[in-house]
Amino acid sequence: MTIIVTGAAGFIGSNLVKAIYKNYDNPTVVGIDNMNDYYDVRLKDERLKELSQYQDFHFIKGNIADKQLIDKVFAEYKPQIVVNLAAQAGVRYSITNPDAYIEANLIGFYNILEACRHSYELYEGGVEHLVYASSSSVYGSNKKVPYSTDDKVDNPVSLYAATKKSNELMAHAYSKLYNIPSTGLRFFTVYGPAGRPDMAYFGFTNKLVKGDKIQIFNYGNCKRDFTYVDDIVEGVIRVMQKAPAKKTGEDGLPVPPYAVYNIGNNQPENLLDFVTILQEELIAAEVLPRDYDFEAHKELVPMQPGDVPVTFADTSALERDFGFKPSTSLREGLRAFAKWYKEYYG
Repeated sequence: MTIIVTGAAGFIGSNLVKAIYKNYDNPTVVGIDNMNDYYDVRLKDERLKELSQYQDFHFIKGNIADKQLIDKVFAEYKPQIVVNLAAQAGVRYSITNPDAYIEANLIGFYNILEACRHSYELYEGGVEHLVYASSSSVYGSNKKVPYSTDDKVDNPVSLYAATKKSNELMAHAYSKLYNIPSTGLRFFTVYGPAGRPDMAYFGFTNKLVKGDKIQIFNYGNCKRDFTYVDDIVEGVIRVMQKAPAKKTGEDGLPVPPYAVYNIGNNQPENLLDFVTILQEELIAAEVLPRDYDFEAHKELVPMQPGDVPVTFADTSALERDFGFKPSTSLREGLRAFAKWYKEYYG
């Protein structure tokens, strides 16, 4: 089995590669990542160092927006499964740096779809399953909760969300036209050890360690469905192994072998409760002193553009089709992060 994982040096990507080696017999994994400096590249280097221990792990430094490179990788390695996690992430960054999102999330994803399409001419069987990261951001300011994949998602409130919804639409069109089995996964606020420093829990920790103030948006009246990275990865592994079935419709044309699932904790946490648990775990891990004055380092501020007041995943479809539901509690997850932070940053 040959599997391509784009964004392999990323937070979810690197954890997924490790899980593939646990769950598959002698896989060949081809990791692609452009190693950009959106956040500290040393974290990406560290993750890659861990992956270099695996036999038959091949790393390619490159951009999925480079069509020639993607075509060459598919022709050389002939993957059966492709997991596209490479993307420009972050809601707020998309407001100030839109170009990065068009390049990675639209052009890059188009190149992956085209490579999947031509794989059927290139080698026997071609790509059996394309799995790609979407986002809970596609739900925008939907009022109905929990968010279901049956809900309409036509009102994105950020360019990032618009690019992720576009990925789902593009994948659907390619599934219909070329019979490519594809599954989109809407991830809900992923966190954990060695995560992304631009995420709230990591950014808050960095600021508190420095003695800076943390800003809590919407005066703390935000709820997030925080999902621990191991739960996300377990969901991805299960989905990879079961592609949507190819069928022919009454018109003699393919019924698109296409699916979309939420992967979230199905349990939104209030931002103020989240900050309380984070501070308790940072003290327990000795990242912060016992007498740390949190009240002096907290500032309640209005909502940011592009943000939404609540994210809440309906995971019933994931449970029904894969017998899986994320279950790591926020305290367990933040405890693991705090211990890692202490170890990594000393």
